[in-house]
Amino acid sequence: MSTAEERYARAADGTYIAYQVVGDGPIDIAWAPDLWSVDALWQVPKYAAWFRALGSFSRLILHDRRATGGSSRNVDVPNIETRMSDLRTVLDEVGAELPVLGGQLEGGAVNVLFAATMPERVRSLFWWYPAPRSIEAPDYPWGGSQGELERWLQDIIEAWGTRTYNDPSEPTIDWGVLSRQSATPDVAVQHELVWRQTDVRATLPSVQASTLLLARENDREALEYLVAMMPRATMRLFPNSGDSIPAIHEQAEVLRAIRGFIGVQAPAPELDTVLATVLFTDIVNSTERQSSLGDTGWKELVGHHHVIVRDALVRWRGVENDTAGDGFFATFDGPARAIRCAQEVVQRVQDLGIEVRAGVHTGECTVIDGKVGGLGVVIGSRIADTAGPSEILVSQTVKDLTAGSGLTFEEIGACELKGIPERWHLHRVAA
Repeated sequence: MSTAEERYARAADGTYIAYQVVGDGPIDIAWAPDLWSVDALWQVPKYAAWFRALGSFSRLILHDRRATGGSSRNVDVPNIETRMSDLRTVLDEVGAELPVLGGQLEGGAVNVLFAATMPERVRSLFWWYPAPRSIEAPDYPWGGSQGELERWLQDIIEAWGTRTYNDPSEPTIDWGVLSRQSATPDVAVQHELVWRQTDVRATLPSVQASTLLLARENDREALEYLVAMMPRATMRLFPNSGDSIPAIHEQAEVLRAIRGFIGVQAPAPELDTVLATVLFTDIVNSTERQSSLGDTGWKELVGHHHVIVRDALVRWRGVENDTAGDGFFATFDGPARAIRCAQEVVQRVQDLGIEVRAGVHTGECTVIDGKVGGLGVVIGSRIADTAGPSEILVSQTVKDLTAGSGLTFEEIGACELKGIPERWHLHRVAA
């Protein structure tokens, strides 16, 4: 069992996030949580040994996902954007200004999004068995099949919390008890479903931090695929083993690789790019409306419009970047909030007798004099230009990052965006 005291950090929405700090080393390592609660994993010898080993040369920061373990249970299952926000809440609470982010499987995907969105907050990353998505695709053959998903979900429903739920590699552990300590069956299923709809591959090129990818030799091809996408990634492979996920049989060697990686990193590059979600809105048929109202009436209408947009930006934590006439350009650190903001604006301006169109895109943006620009911004603008009255269009990347947010989308298909190479898959946000 852990000797670390469990404490709570409170997120902006009032949710309590349970966390523990192990060790007092010179660097901070934040380990991404699994579905299992931290308290439960401390009862499993191989995980307890892993945490103690990481805490022997660092200040190890652990936390439970919201809706699981010691964190608030009476809340919605988080999407990846919310999990990123909860990680920041815990890091702020313990004063970890520049941590190393570690994780395994899909847990590391949250770290990738965090590092791409807030590069100034991340020293480096290491990722055991990296999984940017879990379902196989024509351009990603290393994921699981839909049939495997269905069998896994059925196992959760039937066995979660009972003595039949077990791990053959740990026969002395009562996994039924540990699963009950971690989550209820419905929450476990929802976490799995959210992840099966999430894909962070589009964010990988925006990760500027040094990244170490670790896996078995038989996963070489998958790691080479990821290394080619990440500008400062390297990989380390270990002998094949039947114990394919936990870093147990080669734990000492894996830890040695991680310590060596942390100790010999090259200086971080000067940060001139960042992953950001951009939102563009403008009033539909503005010229015709201005002609009918006259300059004075139009000025008053635009003023009311601006008040609504700025009020929504405050509520959804958006940053106003530019205002040109009747259009707004804002940035967000998460795509779901950008869409919610756009939905509020679309709804509220109807009381003014007008309609707006909106476009949302998440991509790599160039930072120029403290403001974002570049192709990612242009794409967002072009998506908005494609939208119709009271319509919100989003890119494929936005859809991939908002699984579990309660948003639904209607596929439009591949569209041409003026001045942008290739065709872009767009989706309409359903009302």
